[in-house]
Amino acid sequence: MDDYIRKIAVPQVREILSNYGPIAILWWDTPQAMTQERAEMLLPLLKLQPGIITNNRLGGGYKGDTETPEQHIPAKGFPGRDWETCMTMNGTWGYKSSDNNWKSTETLIRNLIDIASKGGNYLLNVGPTSEGLIPQPSIERLKAIGQWMKVNGPSIYATTATPFQRLPKSLRCTQKVAAASGGSTTLYIHVFDWPKDGKLVVPGLKNPIESAWLLADPQQTPLPTARDGNNAVVSLPDSAPDPIASVVVLRIKDKPDIEPMLLGQEPDGSIHLAASDAECHGKKIRHQASGHHENIGYWTDPTDWVDWAFEITRPGKFELTAEISSRGSPASFQIIVGDQKLDAKTIKTGDYDQYKPVKLGTIELGPGKTTLAFKAIAKDWHPFNIRTVTLTRFQ
Repeated sequence: MDDYIRKIAVPQVREILSNYGPIAILWWDTPQAMTQERAEMLLPLLKLQPGIITNNRLGGGYKGDTETPEQHIPAKGFPGRDWETCMTMNGTWGYKSSDNNWKSTETLIRNLIDIASKGGNYLLNVGPTSEGLIPQPSIERLKAIGQWMKVNGPSIYATTATPFQRLPKSLRCTQKVAAASGGSTTLYIHVFDWPKDGKLVVPGLKNPIESAWLLADPQQTPLPTARDGNNAVVSLPDSAPDPIASVVVLRIKDKPDIEPMLLGQEPDGSIHLAASDAECHGKKIRHQASGHHENIGYWTDPTDWVDWAFEITRPGKFELTAEISSRGSPASFQIIVGDQKLDAKTIKTGDYDQYKPVKLGTIELGPGKTTLAFKAIAKDWHPFNIRTVTLTRFQ
């Protein structure tokens, strides 16, 4: 492989970067068996194109300028890093006549919104046929995305990630921030499910609202707004401008001042804690992608820990169940809530990508803000992954 890189890859990359004028982006890919030494054969060539942007797929520990998650939207994006989700319209990157598993237009548009709300870019693949034709299902979906963008493009282009730590599942937000103190910030609230009562509640928004309107309304007809504690409430028309995603524009004074929204209980009293809602503490434990889901992984150091914050409005006793995966022997750990401690054990599931629900015991929770932590018991520790934790209220 060293000879291949030295004699073939290096000359070809040098040709690309030397003979074809200014190049903005160089996309590395499939870094099989790339070591630091092998990557360093190619890195000096980047000086041929000052300012070129490269991705994180060269290998050898080279991070590049951008992250490139594939077929997956990370729950929190990559704060502080440029990134883009790479995704197909069906299940394959190249053309495959038998692959009719097309993503719906709704899914594609909502993916675009979700990615933009987390500060990312959407790299959406098109696989042409051997005749160079774009498949008709791709054309139909691209046209529909284009129609949506004609109306709602300002809520995507030149925006930055949401200022909200958390929003209800039916909402996303992008923003254009005030350039200076005392200026105005524009928030674009993307509404997937139109409120039946005509009231859009924007949780935790403390700023005064200067104006509100529908992005689909060229006249920018003002929408009535009100306050409900720290929440902003916008009165909406009876019907949504768009069945997939409608955008409500809020112009607020100054930069956003947001009261964080805590996770809460479902109507049945249960609490669902996803890996993406957790805070990881320590040197190695972190969020990672697992297929189309996120999980807590790389928990190789027993001094690391993970916790979730949520609010209890219906106190009682709860049964805890976690979706976990483990390759090794069962691990011992503690679940800690205030001064309560519950000893628990994992099970061997087969591998780190094979998840099973594990009952961990019961715990009693009072009203108010609650933090639930998982901490390792070092003497009996084996790494495992966590996808979800569910607290089911039974008393």
